[in-house]
Amino acid sequence: MSEQSESPTRGGAPGPPGTPGIPAPRPDQDAAYLERRALRRGSAGPLLLTGLGVAYVVSGDYSGWNAGLAEGGFGGLAVAAVLMGLMYTCMVFALAELSAILPTAGGGYGFARRALGPWGGFLTGTAILIEYVLAPAAIVCFIGDYIESLGLFGLESGWPVYLVCFALFIGVHLWGVGEALRFSLVVTAVAVAALLVFVLGALTEFHTSALNDIPVDHDAFGAGSWLPFGLLGIWAAFPFGMWFFLGVEGVPLAAEETRDPARTLPKAMAWSMGILLLLALLTFVSATGARGSAAIQDVGNPLVEALQPDGKATVLSRVVNYAGLAGLVASFFSLIFAGSRQLFALSRAGYLPRFLSLTSRRKSPYLGLLLPGALGFALAASSGDGATMLNIAVFGATISYALMSLSHIVLRKREPHLDRPYRTPGGVLTSSVALILALAALVATFLVDKQAALIALAVYAVAIAYFALYSRHRLVAAAPEEEFAALAKAEEELKD
Repeated sequence: MSEQSESPTRGGAPGPPGTPGIPAPRPDQDAAYLERRALRRGSAGPLLLTGLGVAYVVSGDYSGWNAGLAEGGFGGLAVAAVLMGLMYTCMVFALAELSAILPTAGGGYGFARRALGPWGGFLTGTAILIEYVLAPAAIVCFIGDYIESLGLFGLESGWPVYLVCFALFIGVHLWGVGEALRFSLVVTAVAVAALLVFVLGALTEFHTSALNDIPVDHDAFGAGSWLPFGLLGIWAAFPFGMWFFLGVEGVPLAAEETRDPARTLPKAMAWSMGILLLLALLTFVSATGARGSAAIQDVGNPLVEALQPDGKATVLSRVVNYAGLAGLVASFFSLIFAGSRQLFALSRAGYLPRFLSLTSRRKSPYLGLLLPGALGFALAASSGDGATMLNIAVFGATISYALMSLSHIVLRKREPHLDRPYRTPGGVLTSSVALILALAALVATFLVDKQAALIALAVYAVAIAYFALYSRHRLVAAAPEEEFAALAKAEEELKD
């Protein structure tokens, strides 16, 4: 069936039935269109969603964050991590309110679509998609490195490892969302338990003097033992402070597969954020205090390094090393889920080719899983540069954070009487803090990796051209996020 014949409700943001230039709804065809794009309802409860939120992020506790020590030292990264933790906490509270208002698979795209119109929805959804397509490609490179370093199966990091990872874990997602989330929860629990074991072991070797042992750059403004690279080092460390929390904002993407989403999503997001804040504090302080900031600032496995002061492996360091692989798998697996749901929602609404939102008999968006998986595999196999791909993902993430925070502010100001089953503590002030910090983090990505930021901008420009020239004229009015926006427009017109 062609795209044109499959969806009768096309065009820009629709108005009420009979509006000039807007086709009248045809419920029978709308229902047939959506039936072929239906997810499995009620598969996830608070526990699975909390596990999903932690799974997105847990690999960042095992590696990546430590590179921020080379940018800001212990004090600089500590301040950056606190500020980024504040940004994520404020944003999660704002997203909890928005997800209770509009519990659909569109997540951030749906929120921005209501608040900022089709362009705002597309820009937000595309930024989120950049994050969730590039991050798994980056993490699979790290998985390959871990497998090689551990000597598992005699494999070396390279395309066969990447292919097995994508094929195996996409296969689990195709099996069904309930099975996928339960698998993710188990692997995440292993990774979190090992982190707590690491903290107990590292604290036995903790020395305060080890925290600030990086040599001071006396030419840097404001430099000192706690800020060896000066005040600018705090800003440069922002992207690495994000690694403790990057991805937790993806929980609302599971909204259509959640039981009682208006109540469950805010609860799961709050629990996820609380767990991640605690893990970030414990991991950061214990790892730097056990071995020293200088020793772990540029290594790929900082937790293992922190447990091996003489360079020799111990039983505990081996356990943590294997658990690091579990953490990477958990984040890789859950990010594949997030990317598929964002692609599904954008495609279902016509922002991207509509065939990408078709679902299987098991209610999985199979093309939304297979296409990003193939692209991620190709990127990993062709470049193997996980660090650059992750920096591109961070750039996309910061754009989406700013737009989602702005969406909360706009909806609070423009639609104060909108039914809100959950309300953000602090209201607009909370989301304003998230917006300001997100913009600061966006600029900071240029300080860390200008090439990655420019690549992300180039990808963004291509996507914008596609939307401007083609897809914005072919939006599907029957999609939940579009109907929600159309209803708001109709209500405004009735008031006028």
